[in-house]
Amino acid sequence: MEFNDYQKAAKRTLYGNEQVLTNCALGLAGESGQVVDLVKNYTFRSKKLDRQELIHEMGDVLWYLSQIAEWADIPFDEVAKANIDELNRRYPSGFKKQK
Repeated sequence: MEFNDYQKAAKRTLYGNEQVLTNCALGLAGESGQVVDLVKNYTFRSKKLDRQELIHEMGDVLWYLSQIAEWADIPFDEVAKANIDELNRRYPSGFKKQK
């Protein structure tokens, strides 16, 4: 699936006209926290990392990101491309650990 296609498909479940940006930003923070919590429990509490739950929470993060971009009239493909361009500038040969 292309990012812009995802963004358009996700928009049909966006609710409300007022304070959409604030709602999406707060939702993003909350869902990001869910991802962090899964990793924390795996790392520090020896809990099994539930792959399906991780996919679910990452999907929620993706939804909020796509709708923030939608609100700002930014094609989601543009966000992804700009990020890859930045990574290529920072790490033209890929990331390598420094000794």
